[in-house]
Amino acid sequence: MKIRKLIRLLHRDVGYIAFGLTIIYSISGIAVNHVNDWNPNYIITKDTLSIPENADSTIQSEILTKNLIDFYNISDSIKSYFRPNSHSIDIFLENKTLSVNFKLKQAILEKVESRSIFRESNFLHLNNPKKLWTWVADLFALSLIFLAGTGIFMIKGKKGLKGRGKWLILLGILIPIIFLFLYS
Repeated sequence: MKIRKLIRLLHRDVGYIAFGLTIIYSISGIAVNHVNDWNPNYIITKDTLSIPENADSTIQSEILTKNLIDFYNISDSIKSYFRPNSHSIDIFLENKTLSVNFKLKQAILEKVESRSIFRESNFLHLNNPKKLWTWVADLFALSLIFLAGTGIFMIKGKKGLKGRGKWLILLGILIPIIFLFLYS
């Protein structure tokens, strides 16, 4: 079998295997690139609420917590609560935090929801699982190196490596070098 034919066969088959991982890493890469613009793992919303007229910060914390949860009709289970000072209380719930300030007469309900697909993609992309996933990620990285290396030999002639291919490879090498120079 000719080497070019073998390269084509391997390039095709490795490319098929790498497809799913490429999608996962690409989705996560876009999300992580914009981490300063939004939280790629969670949707966080904050609502400002008025506190009940009869709310009294001097009531025992446990009773106060139950009264506030009942007043706001929150069904999430209470994890804990904290009194940072005498006129406020923070109540930590399953996927929410209720921060009540009696002095300002307002409460802030912060809700945290998982951002599906992005959160799971980021979990894998950032290698949070460690262990066996590290080997999968390393094999994927090696497969990308293989695909890049074999891909340059796929086309012959003026559209291949001897023609415009060499200029496009040079451009692909220069782009990160230029940005490294600009940012350092």
